[in-house]
Amino acid sequence: MDRRSFLKTSAIGGTAAAASTLAAPVYAQGKRTLTMVTSWPRGFAVLDDAASYLEKFVGEMSDGNLTIDKKAPGELVGALEVFDAVSSGQADMYHSADYYYIGQHPAYAYFTAVPFGGTAQEVTNWYEHGGGQELHDELGEIFNLKGLLSGNSGSQSGGWFRNEINSAADFNGLKFRMPGLGGKVLGKLGASVQNIPGGELYQALSSGALDGLEWVGPMADERAGFQEVAKVYYTAGFHEPGSALASSVNLDVWNDLTPAHKAILQGASRATTHVQLAETLANNGAALARLQAQGVKTLQFSDDVWDAFGAASKEVMDENMGDELFAKVRASFEASMASSSSWIDKSDGYYVAQRNRVLGN
Repeated sequence: MDRRSFLKTSAIGGTAAAASTLAAPVYAQGKRTLTMVTSWPRGFAVLDDAASYLEKFVGEMSDGNLTIDKKAPGELVGALEVFDAVSSGQADMYHSADYYYIGQHPAYAYFTAVPFGGTAQEVTNWYEHGGGQELHDELGEIFNLKGLLSGNSGSQSGGWFRNEINSAADFNGLKFRMPGLGGKVLGKLGASVQNIPGGELYQALSSGALDGLEWVGPMADERAGFQEVAKVYYTAGFHEPGSALASSVNLDVWNDLTPAHKAILQGASRATTHVQLAETLANNGAALARLQAQGVKTLQFSDDVWDAFGAASKEVMDENMGDELFAKVRASFEASMASSSSWIDKSDGYYVAQRNRVLGN
């Protein structure tokens, strides 16, 4: 039995009982409502912001003829159950981070972030003009999904720690939260890696269930309150240099939409990425200053630690090369990133370095 047929006839991840309460799609006078399950508690900075922008833009762009009914974790399904709920048709669409679902297929990592991968701009370049969207569709076809990117958190921080990291050996035995392939990298360094939903992280860190965690960046981390229970903050990380967010739609639902509604979802997704990323980057600096004022010590990993990240990352990436689709996505992504960076390094990168030198920043 192929996976699409299986998913349509099976209750997945214990979600069937909750999903049975889902209302049928609304059709009235040409109007339609899509139920969107999300991985974000309401009010979560950056992530729920992106989901809320998408909900808002779709309604505005369609003049109310296409609307999204956004659901937080626990309202219909759990935070990490949204992929299976939408894949099986128990909900219409989800808003999440696709690297949560590398267990379904490791190539999903590329539609959020991979270790030493692309910046937010480089990810967008690939997705829009380097074949990324088409590969998202090819991957989604396996799971009855139409992939869309709707948001980007930008470069994510290295994380919150109780103690400083002076060498790669300090990760050995560390109970640390990091999803995706980045988490597998820390596992290579001996960390006990966990993927805990965002709404549970504060309690896990404050109780000692975690020794450290990475979340998003200053704006989101401040609102989550991590500075209350940890004071060592590494501001640059190897794992997510430009983290995309996905709003994938059940493929049967997508195919049933009108061309106008499909275009609205695509346009609203692009607008969400642009507006939410700008909002995040515009606020991270002030949030970081507030964190420092509360006694947070901001640090960078040493070159030796970065080298260890790099060596372990290569191992993790190479371990997935036996999968043909993963290899295809990786080759496409890396070719696009190399092409983008060849110009960015000589233009934006050089300009920013000179600007900082001349102005003394």
